[in-house]
Amino acid sequence: MPAPEEVYSIPAAYRKMENTHILFWLLKDISWCMIWKTLGLLMIAPTLGIAIVIAWRTRGLKSELAHNLAIVCWITANSYWMASEFFRFDALVVAPGINGKHLALVPFLVGLGILLYYYLVQKPREAREAQVAAL
Repeated sequence: MPAPEEVYSIPAAYRKMENTHILFWLLKDISWCMIWKTLGLLMIAPTLGIAIVIAWRTRGLKSELAHNLAIVCWITANSYWMASEFFRFDALVVAPGINGKHLALVPFLVGLGILLYYYLVQKPREAREAQVAAL
């Protein structure tokens, strides 16, 4: 008989915050697409701020924390990239073969590193601990 599947439940207040976060994120990216600089730049703070709060609130669940920290990194990279295009330093050469836009890779890669650590180290460790606990 298979073990019962674990259920992850999100409190209604958290769900409302996550939905508001999606709204801000969409407004930021639509502003980027439409080159509405002021609105796009204004949307960085609430989009990133709510992502940080969500990550903080999920800090007790390693899987959720890893994914939410990766989202914080994604929004950071995405916001930097948007600003680099708005202020036209995206094509500025900062090193051979590297321009201003490429610096967005730093937070993108940090987020990827967090997820790689979770999936290659943390999750297998949790699976081993669960097997030992089941014995």
